[in-house]
Amino acid sequence: MTLAVRGRRRRYQLFLTTLSRQSFIHHIKRTKKKHLLRFASSPPPDSSETLDFIPKMFRSMLVRSSASAKQSLLRRSFSSESVPERKVAILGAAGGIGQPLALLMKLNPLVSSLSLYDIANTPGVAADVGHINTRSEVAGYMGDDNLAKALEGADLVIIPAGVPRKPGMTRDDLFNINAGIVKNLCTAIAKYCPHALINMISNPVNSTVPIAAEIFKKAGMYDEKKLFGVTTLDVVRAKTFYAGKANVPVAEVNVPVIGGHAGVTILPLFSQATPQANLSGDVLTALTKRTQDGGTEVVEAKAGKGSATLSMA
Repeated sequence: MTLAVRGRRRRYQLFLTTLSRQSFIHHIKRTKKKHLLRFASSPPPDSSETLDFIPKMFRSMLVRSSASAKQSLLRRSFSSESVPERKVAILGAAGGIGQPLALLMKLNPLVSSLSLYDIANTPGVAADVGHINTRSEVAGYMGDDNLAKALEGADLVIIPAGVPRKPGMTRDDLFNINAGIVKNLCTAIAKYCPHALINMISNPVNSTVPIAAEIFKKAGMYDEKKLFGVTTLDVVRAKTFYAGKANVPVAEVNVPVIGGHAGVTILPLFSQATPQANLSGDVLTALTKRTQDGGTEVVEAKAGKGSATLSMA
């Protein structure tokens, strides 16, 4: 053993007797001894004498520190990679929900291709949204003949297509019209983009989702993990109404909502809401009723000029 190695050994023995294991870890991280990390991760053939005086426990710590540093460098390199290509198709893009939804999708950095489809007026919506300076390319398709082009290669299909509610109508009143629309669209989805995720907005969602499921089953491509009924608006309303009564910031509120998306099938669980507030039973009953009738509230407020479109998008 050379004098230099023997001297280093004595210094490390003294060092390790005066520092605890945790202090040693912090010392290594703080001082970033590059030569120690280099020895631990890839010791040269003749370096056994250099490391043999370091206890095995601390030697493994050095190896882990080196591995952690390498992983950090790998993560940094991955973060600079481009976002994967993702195509989103909106069916019913010229409608009251479809237009603001198209705007939100155009602003989403995860979307690289935005396909807008409707039976009329889609080219204008596509031209308008397409002027926004984000990464996604926008294409508008109009009419049955162009439905296939709109769907080909889609990773996500969002369906707000159908007629909106009018004063005096329930979601169930929409069934006879919207059920046929959903059937035709889902048949095309099964043919042209069978692996896409499907978000169903068309009302009545309680009925249109089962219709879509049966069509996909018949086509042999049904996947329960890829078909979703969009009922998030019920949660949004429950949070907003609860925050107003509890006098708490709405951003801090969480209210579980279970059930369906029509009237009494909407069940906000205000008893499980956070943060908890000392609200009377009458207030909670009124909050439940307002959440269930939130769509009707908007339809009546718009006096026949539309339904809940902006909040839904």
